[in-house]
Amino acid sequence: MKKLIILGPGCPRCERLATTAKQAADQLGIEYELEKISDIKRFIDFGLMMTPGLVVDGKLRVQGNVPSLDKVKTMLTDGAA
Repeated sequence: MKKLIILGPGCPRCERLATTAKQAADQLGIEYELEKISDIKRFIDFGLMMTPGLVVDGKLRVQGNVPSLDKVKTMLTDGAA
């Protein structure tokens, strides 16, 4: 099971990233758990400098933007950023 974490204060871009991550995992048929972290103090634990951020299985894959659905799918299948 993949562990997906959205890092951000809950802004529209954060919500869009969460939606994109869900869509990518659902379309790939990947079993996943999605967590949203909005506590700014915890962002540093992941090395996040700009929101929104996407963490896949403990590794920060995205920060400061919302990648395309295809790009997120690639991150979920082969771990490439």
